[in-house]
This record gives sequence, structure tokens and C-alpha cells, in this order.
Amino acid sequence: MTASGTTSANPLAPAWLSPPEDANALDPAIWPAGAERSNGELVLGGVTAGALAAQYGTPLYVVDEEDARRRARGILRDFGQAFGAVGSSVKVYYAGKAFLSVGVVRWMQEEGLHLDVCSGGELAVALAAGFDPARIGYHGNNKSLAEIETAVEAGVGALVLDSRWELERVAAAAAARGVRQRVRVRTNSGVHASTHEYLATAREDQKFGIALPDIAETVAAVRAKPSLELLGLHSHIGSQIFDTGGFGEAARRLLALQKELLQGGPIPELNLGGGFGIAYTSADDPTPLAEIAAQMAEIVSTECARLGIPVPVVAIEPGRAIIGPAGVTLYEVGTIKDVRVEAGEGAAVRRYVSVDGGMSDNPRPELYGAEYAARIASRVSPAAPVLVRVAGKHCESGDIVVNSDYLPGDIAPGDLLAVPATGAYCWSLSSNYNHVGRPAVVAVRNGAARILVHGETIADLLRRDAEAPDPTSVPLSEARS
Repeated sequence: MTASGTTSANPLAPAWLSPPEDANALDPAIWPAGAERSNGELVLGGVTAGALAAQYGTPLYVVDEEDARRRARGILRDFGQAFGAVGSSVKVYYAGKAFLSVGVVRWMQEEGLHLDVCSGGELAVALAAGFDPARIGYHGNNKSLAEIETAVEAGVGALVLDSRWELERVAAAAAARGVRQRVRVRTNSGVHASTHEYLATAREDQKFGIALPDIAETVAAVRAKPSLELLGLHSHIGSQIFDTGGFGEAARRLLALQKELLQGGPIPELNLGGGFGIAYTSADDPTPLAEIAAQMAEIVSTECARLGIPVPVVAIEPGRAIIGPAGVTLYEVGTIKDVRVEAGEGAAVRRYVSVDGGMSDNPRPELYGAEYAARIASRVSPAAPVLVRVAGKHCESGDIVVNSDYLPGDIAPGDLLAVPATGAYCWSLSSNYNHVGRPAVVAVRNGAARILVHGETIADLLRRDAEAPDPTSVPLSEARS
């Protein structure tokens, strides 16, 4: 403690992280709108963390259904109003790769959104949920013949062509079924989005899309196929983007191309993709989506006016921005170690707090260096904050859930720990590393919880092993691994 009574910064902390005035406080920028404390305990969707852990175990993904629905409605409203003001309209596709389950698909359909899928598995989930296939867009840089045929057979509303090979395959599948398949042409705009290298998807040297110089020839080939109908161009510049700079540049490049292509026929739509960023820590400051919507609409309308072309229907594909902030992961603290580390002219202590999950339920810190925050969920504490690193249980030194945060110094084994903003790309990227079963996903709303996705037990893992004995004969076969 300093002379003023406040906690001094640990020299091992990153520059953006300062000791909090209250290490129990929930920053509304990174927690679901309904998150609160009651008698010190974290409450999500009206259900306490302790009740959730007791019923479903930990680790546990928890999704605040009302928060996700509210964000979906907000994006549809904000972008609809913005593009309506410039004489156009918008299609909002929920990007299922962020997190997909039958329940979430139904939420999106009930809120009026379209749906974006990128594999046969994701399409199967959508169809199992009863989602209207005409409102589905299908992505992927290497769709199999079986996936293409299934999508055409199902009546998917838009297949995104990622190469000339796919153009021929989709055309053949549609012709064989006597239908005219709507398609978009994915364009590699060459825009370098300000995000992690692995999240940038429009740079020249990568697998997605067709290069700008080849688009005119590709569009001509689409138009020459009686079994294909061109909806328009598609662009996706990356993910976890905080401003409109990259979107604006992509729109300008595609609209300039669109002016040329309009000479050969109509191009009713322009899909600018998704990738809108969210706050994972209190240091993150993404532009509010209502502002992004207004800015994007202004860019598109201004550029269309300059080029003398009509403003197209615009499509967007948010996923993280809808489901990411609605998700929280609950863990139980297992072991705690204080590690002395050389820092400048002296040494400092970093406290390692190990939990019962890790990189198998959230690999984003290892993949992208993603930062997260944490709070004790089972109680509040007046203890002075200490710098912690939340580690997982896996056999990797890089198995880190939260690289740096301040938590009350009396954190102890048995405490529940909550990590916010885990709704997107955590379950989707989860694995069985070290033969750890993937956690359950639970939705909370109005004081009730229900399972969206069942967690995996050791018995589930053994059932997939072709030479394993009957899993019911193995000790602890029904325990979480």
C-alpha cells in the first residue's frame, strides 16, 4: 500500500493495467448488461454463480440470453436506421462461427436476423433449429462437393464463391437440381485491417477471396452460368476491429469496382462482412456500433453519389459483437503460487491462480495474445488487490486464461472465478487437449438457467476411442475430466 492508502502498481503489470479502486467491481463495458452482485455473489441473468456451479459444475460457459438478444436487436435497429436514412436497407447476418447452437440460432431468427454459416456442421445446426434456409449465407474457402450439394439442395439463400473452382462446382450442383443459386463473390480487397495478423482476412498473401484484378472476369463467368444469380460482391477484412477506417477503404474499393461491373448487369447488394470489435478489458475502447453504422452509411452513400451509382442493399455479418459480451466463463480456483520475478532494479511478485479449465476452453490468449479480465464470483473481499495471472490446468506454460489483472489478495482455493466476454470464439475453438472434456454451455434469463450444449464427460471421450472398454466400467467415467 502507498502512503495514501491506495495499492501501488506492480512493475510486472502491463502499462494499460492500473490497480483498481475496487477489485470486486464489475465494469459494465465488459460484463453482460444484467450482471450484478447480490450479497456479494455474482448474478448473471438473475441466477447466482454459486447456483450455476452447483448444478452444472465448472468450468462452465454462461450466456445471458437477454443480453445477446438485446445486442442483436440493437445492431439490426442501428444499421437499419443508418442505411434507411441514405435510401437503402441492410441485411444483418449473425456470424455463427462465433458461437452456434440450436438455441442461439432460434434467438437470431426470432430477432429478425439472417444467419452466416461456414461448414456443413454449422448448416446442419441451422436447419435443425428450423432456420429459414433462404436467409442463410454460406462461407468457406474450401467447401466440399458434399457441402455445396447439401447447401443447394436445402435452398440456402446465398453461397459465397471464394474461387473459380467453387464457381464451377456451385453452378454444376445448381444445374443438376434445376435451380438458380444466388451467389456472392468474395473479394480480397487488399485492405490491411488494424488487428492481429491471424485475424486479418483481406491481406494479399492469404487464403481468402479472389484478388481485385480478377473480379471482373469472375463476375462475367458467374453471369454466363444460367444456374447462377449474382447478388453482389463480398468483403471481409478481419476481426476485432475498433473503427471504420478499414471498412471505409474496403467499401470505396468495392464500389469503384461495382461501377464498372454494373455495365454488365445489376448488382443489388454489397456485403461488407463483420469483425466489429468488443471490449475484453477496461482498457479497450471500441467505437459504439451506432456510430459505426452511421459512419459506414455515410461512406457508402457519399461514394455512390461521387460515382453516380445507386446505393446498394448492404449486408453485414456481426458475430462477436452480439454473443461475445453476453458470455461469461465460471471456473473454480485450485492452487495459488507467488512467483518472484526480476523487474527493473529489483524483484516483484506475480501471483499465479490456477483454475480447473484453461486453453481447452479458451485458446484465444495462446492464439492471438488475447487479454481478458477476471473477478471473484462467489464473494466480495475488502483485501487489497494483488497482481495475478490466471493459469489453466494443461501441460503448457503458455496455458494462460488471464494474463494480468488485479484481484483481492485473499483469493483462495475453492473460490469461483468469472471471466467476462467469453461468448465468442471460446466454445467454438475449444478442444479436448489433455483429454479434458469441453464444458457445458448454459443460457440464463429471468432467474432461470437451461442447457444449450451439454458438457462432455470422461465417458463421452472414451466412447469415441475405438479400442476403449465399455466406459461404464472405467472409474470416474461420468466425472468431468
